[in-house]
Amino acid sequence: MRARIRDTEIYFDIEGMGLVPDGPEMRERPVIFVVHGGPGADHSSHKGGMTPLSDRAQLVYFDHRGQGRSARGPKETYTLENNVEDMEALRQHLGLDRIVVMGTSYGGMVSMAYALRYQQHISHLILVATAASHRLIDRSRQIVASRGTDQQKDACERLWAGELESDEQFAEFLRIMGPLYSTTFDPQKAAEASARAIYNVEAWNVALERFMRAFDFTPRLPEIEVPTLVIGGRHDWICPPDLSEEIARLIPGADLRIFERSGHSVRADEPRALLDAIAGFLVYRR
Repeated sequence: MRARIRDTEIYFDIEGMGLVPDGPEMRERPVIFVVHGGPGADHSSHKGGMTPLSDRAQLVYFDHRGQGRSARGPKETYTLENNVEDMEALRQHLGLDRIVVMGTSYGGMVSMAYALRYQQHISHLILVATAASHRLIDRSRQIVASRGTDQQKDACERLWAGELESDEQFAEFLRIMGPLYSTTFDPQKAAEASARAIYNVEAWNVALERFMRAFDFTPRLPEIEVPTLVIGGRHDWICPPDLSEEIARLIPGADLRIFERSGHSVRADEPRALLDAIAGFLVYRR
């Protein structure tokens, strides 16, 4: 499905019922906006893995502008600001009131920015394997220097130098770094997931130039007052657990869960535990 909003067209997909029979009533389920990472990737890696949550909530997947199946448009428009405003426009387009916002990696950054502007429209905030400032760049370089292969060290430096010039190079970077992204890395499954994805390296390079090297939400995180769950992977190379701990420390009352057997790809490394943590959070935190 596609929503023509603002100056673009956003692809979205919905999984699960919003209203379910409950005796003599129709009960409304929470709606979760599943905010994908990247920048330069799409929502496809969330499909399937999040499906069990559709028994408890309605899931809304979507691709950021210029990414996946959403409209491309001028690359100058591939900004964090537009990602936030597109997300708000999609909420309005779907006629929703308060939503659960679940962002992973860069999606977590979009989610924090959205919460700082529109938290009146959020019931719960879930931040998975993400970071609140540009300090993730130095931390990732330190981690790759200590445990990466020579090929991974080179790939990491090319990433942060903005030297990826094509979608094929972007996909190759993800292939090389795969064993660092996931403690349960499976080359065949990773290749299949990559084949399903639609990449756009321009979205990454615009974010690197305009956002990633300088952003810092940490001074404003105490403004977030909605129930928040922060999830990190103990072995995450790009958004390490100390950055998750920082977010949880700064958001008042936030819950923190560090998954001890996970890398950046928590949903691949400990999928059942991740879903249980999210489902439990939605029930006990009101």
